[in-house]
Amino acid sequence: MFLKISTLVLIPALIIQGHQVKKNILRLAEPDGSREGVVGAGKALSVLILGDSAAAGVGVKMQEQALLGSVLRELMTDYEVYYKLEAKTGHTSVDVIGCVNSMLPQHFDVIITSVGVNDITKLTSPKNWISKQKQLYAQINQKFTPHLIVATGVPPMHMFPALPNPLAWLFGQYAQAMNQALALFVEQQNNMQWIEYDLNKFHRLNLSMAEDGFHPSNEIYTLWGKQVTDKIQQMF
Repeated sequence: MFLKISTLVLIPALIIQGHQVKKNILRLAEPDGSREGVVGAGKALSVLILGDSAAAGVGVKMQEQALLGSVLRELMTDYEVYYKLEAKTGHTSVDVIGCVNSMLPQHFDVIITSVGVNDITKLTSPKNWISKQKQLYAQINQKFTPHLIVATGVPPMHMFPALPNPLAWLFGQYAQAMNQALALFVEQQNNMQWIEYDLNKFHRLNLSMAEDGFHPSNEIYTLWGKQVTDKIQQMF
């Protein structure tokens, strides 16, 4: 109720600031590089990355610098990794569900997800968002039969340099509520792990975001990938 009331009260400011952000924010392209292939040597492991612009690697120039590249670097010395990246700038939960539906059934040992920021910018309620997450992961399990799903939490958007207050504050409230619901859901699943997108930790390490003030930098992608692969290596 607090979030709903806050949203209604701030609508005039949100409209003005949202227009300014869209007008002024630097628009970065998705990075170049292979989105499907096989690398490494060792135990066979199949990995699928699904989601939004952060999953796609926006903020860096090449996939080798993005989440995909970070994950592959960590895994390729011990595993022969078949990888596939299905992510696109602007994708909401509904879009990612549509992406999953459009793919052919195929087993993946590990699936990594990143989705939520674009739902927040559309002011999707945390209740509706977690309902879509449950639908997404049910479809993922049915179509891809993964042994492990690593769900990345929604970034704390109140810390995005590109966003002014009160827009940043409100988006941060949405992110916090969504993460609480996601963490509770993941705890109830046998094949899921949750990773917090901890910008406070990144700041303590003197790591900045990408030049647009909205996406991860190479250094953040590297740490994010290490968090993901720690979860993978604990299981496989």
